[in-house]
Amino acid sequence: MLKVIPVQPTTQPALPDVEVDGEPFEWPDITRDWWRMWAESPLSKDFTDTDWSELRDTAMLHARFWRGDHKVAPELRLRVAKFGATPEDRARLRIQFATAEHVEARGPQANPAVPHHNRRRLVGE
Repeated sequence: MLKVIPVQPTTQPALPDVEVDGEPFEWPDITRDWWRMWAESPLSKDFTDTDWSELRDTAMLHARFWRGDHKVAPELRLRVAKFGATPEDRARLRIQFATAEHVEARGPQANPAVPHHNRRRLVGE
């Protein structure tokens, strides 16, 4: 049974000020760019606080990876896959990007389980 829950999206928080081994942690530029990419992605338009919290933890793995800690790669890949980062991930999650014309052409019956006013910008098949 599909349970539909009204979404209350929240805005992306800033990357936190953290310390590692007692020293202030400087986020790598590539992680800051990655974080900004997620803010601008249509995938994140309906993210809630819990989504951003999980992605914020993933940002630390991303930063560690780009600083040379490659043993975090499997966990990083697993986490970003849950957010639909690649075309393969989105196919597995049954997420399809759609243009406005594509969504309008399909009409409200595109996914009758989701009330029209709660439809995401992404079309989940």
